[in-house]
Amino acid sequence: MSLADLETRLAQDLAFLNLPASPWVPPRDGVLDVLIVGGGMCGLAALAQLRFLGIDNSFAIDAAAEGFEGPWETFARMRTLRSPKSLTGPALDQPSLTFRAWFTAQWGAAAWDALDKIPKPQWMEYLRWYRRVLALPVRNETRLRDLRGEGTLLRVTMNGPEGPAQLLARRVVLATGRSGLGGGAVPSPLRGLDPRYWAHSADDIDFSQLRGREVAVIGAGASAFDNAAVALEAGAARVDLLIRRASIPAVNKLTGIASPGTELGLGHLPDDWKLQIHGYAAAQQVPPPRHSVRRVSAHDNAYFHLDCALTGVTPAGDRVKIETSRGQFESDFVIAGTGFRNDFSDRAELSQIAPHVLSWADRPGFPLSQRNSNFGQSPYLAPDFSFIEKQPGMCPALAQIHCFNDAAMLSHGKVSGDIPAVSVGAKRLARAIARAFFAEDIEVHFDRLRAYDTPELHGDEYLPADHLPNRA
Repeated sequence: MSLADLETRLAQDLAFLNLPASPWVPPRDGVLDVLIVGGGMCGLAALAQLRFLGIDNSFAIDAAAEGFEGPWETFARMRTLRSPKSLTGPALDQPSLTFRAWFTAQWGAAAWDALDKIPKPQWMEYLRWYRRVLALPVRNETRLRDLRGEGTLLRVTMNGPEGPAQLLARRVVLATGRSGLGGGAVPSPLRGLDPRYWAHSADDIDFSQLRGREVAVIGAGASAFDNAAVALEAGAARVDLLIRRASIPAVNKLTGIASPGTELGLGHLPDDWKLQIHGYAAAQQVPPPRHSVRRVSAHDNAYFHLDCALTGVTPAGDRVKIETSRGQFESDFVIAGTGFRNDFSDRAELSQIAPHVLSWADRPGFPLSQRNSNFGQSPYLAPDFSFIEKQPGMCPALAQIHCFNDAAMLSHGKVSGDIPAVSVGAKRLARAIARAFFAEDIEVHFDRLRAYDTPELHGDEYLPADHLPNRA
């Protein structure tokens, strides 16, 4: 089978399932039904499922150039994915839309059997194909600049290749991936430090400038190790990894309960159970992939400093003095592999809505010790991924803005940021929007019901009887 054959089979599979459904949402002049902010994996899956459900007056925007959406060709610096190759990802239950189908159509079953982990560039090629074969409309090099309510609608301001533009939409989906709502989490000692001394692992880093220099990497997660490896491979003279814990976490706890039950059920548990499960997993921490650690340890000039928390960073000429719980030393550059944050109060494009969003820390009974944590800052979301008002009536537009990114994890489980359950999340989101649209337009649908007059019977299918049978 060739890729062309697979595309023919996919078209036939979708036709057999009557997908996409015929458009049914009553059009509103000059109003978009759904705008998706983000054209990466989550945005594409959400857009595809909306169109499968007949909500075709929708499109996505993405700040990146076409084919470079998401982290895969930018700040994701691993060689392969950590997810097993067998996961179906954004395929939305369509066998012909899976990575495996795409791969085997081009390289065959034997090559699939021999494949260990999916090479990162190949995953991006698959997503490019996914977008093309489903004809998903994405406007690239277009950035969200402002989002606010306007009556019963949302007003969106964007900057694209042709300059600023505005539109009205019924729903906006923030499919902003791993960076969620707030962007990179920056350790306090680095805040305010001149950027020439440091970068976050999600920044655009010119690793060629680190050749022959000493680099300190903060963190023990996948991104910390991947950035350390790239620095070493670029010729860094020395890389010191500062790891807070006394040992590197070895067990990915959430893998132990991975199942359809978890994907479908975790987001519907009571709040205390959500906090208990996610809190335990976070405390245990997700380990870096084994191959990422070995990629670093293969270099003799890589040093693992355990039980070594960062406490301060100050300029020292062209270098920086780094203070830790184990002492101090100097280095040339610091990379913070410290993950992402959910606090989006400083995101200008969301400044009209951010102050009104209910967070988990605002909920009664939320642990005081975690109020300023990433959990506390996480938005407390409705079942349809929409934001909830902190003070009812102050920003009703929040009910029309859906948080379909990594910041939704505490409310919904891991269904909107990672490969394993993205189809579960996309279906949950799209079905909720479809239900809402039907209810909001119920009068129009009822008028359609009454006006429908296409007969199925034409009067020639039967003859009326002249009389009842005489059985007296």
